[in-house]
Amino acid sequence: MPVTLAKTISKIQFIPNNTNAQLVKEMYEYLKSNGVSERHQHNALKVMIPFANYLGPTTTFFDIKSKEQILAFLDTKKKNEEEDTEKKWITTWNSYLVRIKYFFRWLYNQRGKNADAIPWTEWQTPSFVQIKYKKTKRLSPYSETEIWDRDELLTIVKY
Repeated sequence: MPVTLAKTISKIQFIPNNTNAQLVKEMYEYLKSNGVSERHQHNALKVMIPFANYLGPTTTFFDIKSKEQILAFLDTKKKNEEEDTEKKWITTWNSYLVRIKYFFRWLYNQRGKNADAIPWTEWQTPSFVQIKYKKTKRLSPYSETEIWDRDELLTIVKY
């Protein structure tokens, strides 16, 4: 059974640092008040809660000042060649990076301001979050067995 948004929200209270827990709650409220889809809210929380847990009880998001601090967390998503021969972990790594960048852009540009203060398209990205995405050598995110051929498509598409 998939984890619901409500279940993920309930995990915020277990973040070991109260400042980080409050910031994650504020970001969630910001997303909710701006009409962001529940799926987007859920995906953002599914990244920021583990990141906050990784930082532990003594480090707040405000203490993050270097790329290395973020990369150390992202690198926990790497898998070795035997576990992931197609290097699908790169997609997860990049997805986590997108959400972490968004969080820090929100934190330094929008937090505590009027919802209309700065449009998100004009937010500045802090230098310590300006991390390049990893490139994958895969031609497709789908394996050979997941790609349908013409005959299979025609069995479901009756035109």
